[in-house]
Amino acid sequence: MNVDTAARTSRGPVRRAERALAPDLARGAMLLIIALANVAGVVFAGEPGLDTAPEGADRGLNFLLLTLVHARGYPVFAVMFGYGIVQLARRQDEFGATPKQVRSVLMRRNLWLVVFGFLHAALLYYGDFLGAYGLVGIVTTLLLLRRGDKFHRIAPALWALSAVEALVLSGIVVRRILAGPGGAAPLPVSHIDSLGAPGYVASLLDRLGEWPMHTLTVLPFIMITWLGVWAARRRILEEPATHKALLRWTAVVGLGVAIAGGLPAALVGAGWLHVDESTAGLILQLHGVSGMFAGPGYVAVFALIAIRVARPGPIVGALSALGRRSLSGYLFQSVAWLILLAPFTLGLGHRFHSPTVTGLIIAVAVWLATVLLARLLDKRKQAGPAETVLRRLTYGPRA
Repeated sequence: MNVDTAARTSRGPVRRAERALAPDLARGAMLLIIALANVAGVVFAGEPGLDTAPEGADRGLNFLLLTLVHARGYPVFAVMFGYGIVQLARRQDEFGATPKQVRSVLMRRNLWLVVFGFLHAALLYYGDFLGAYGLVGIVTTLLLLRRGDKFHRIAPALWALSAVEALVLSGIVVRRILAGPGGAAPLPVSHIDSLGAPGYVASLLDRLGEWPMHTLTVLPFIMITWLGVWAARRRILEEPATHKALLRWTAVVGLGVAIAGGLPAALVGAGWLHVDESTAGLILQLHGVSGMFAGPGYVAVFALIAIRVARPGPIVGALSALGRRSLSGYLFQSVAWLILLAPFTLGLGHRFHSPTVTGLIIAVAVWLATVLLARLLDKRKQAGPAETVLRRLTYGPRA
């Protein structure tokens, strides 16, 4: 079946009136977390992005970044990505598309996401997730989407096993901290060559080498995406009031594990806990394992907020508008980092007293700019530019 045939026999993207509030609200708000995490990485040319020798207020900022931000934003979008795949497939099913036609639409969309990801990484920012989303989306479409409920129960079971892993790691870390000889090792930070490159061409060449490896390292978030598939099959975010108890438990447990697991790294990053090099490595591992629980935790929080919002006001409406244009908002951020922070452009990150404070101020300002732009587009009933391009590539020029 060719592209034109698929476009004629499948329904286009979801209209605004048909969208649930919780997913868009979560995406719009969590783009702030993505901005805070990415800007710190750009300023310090490392992953995770942080000042390894903080002083004064930077200690507290490192603490907050490692507790609530680093490795705690992308899992939200991984959950929402899986949720969105099911929503898209369900919409096609309801319109009468055959399973083959639905698969064709999903495969085409995900393949184009891989292309978007490559271009994003090559031209703007090495830490791209779009390519990984596309690859995970292909696997999800081919292997997970049409499975039965019994098969999808594996997803929450895997999360239970991950919670056990986080608990075991926590025990090892605590024992090492209490019994260890101490030390002065910082958290292990990987230097990112493209973020410190002296020129644009050099940064582009570096990114071409960094993107494939970065994409491979984040592919395991398919487990987080699978949880989104499981949740979407139960319409948890479309009917949050029906699942209020589950959402409350998910918010408490998810964010509880993420915060508790991130606490040792936050204390080391702030300079308030001193450990040896091997313990610092274990602490960073715990930070990553526990961080994925922030995905369902944050999503549950915004679903609970959506229950209380009978009619979205200006703030919720603006955040939701950005959520409906999250791809454009995400790419806008990368353009901003290149212009404002790269060493070969304005290089604002290191022009003032505290690079951490400067970077965070820029991150908030850029995110607010995307909120305002999304609100303006929403009033004009216009989609985001990136969403428009992806829609036409997926559904055809008439979508």
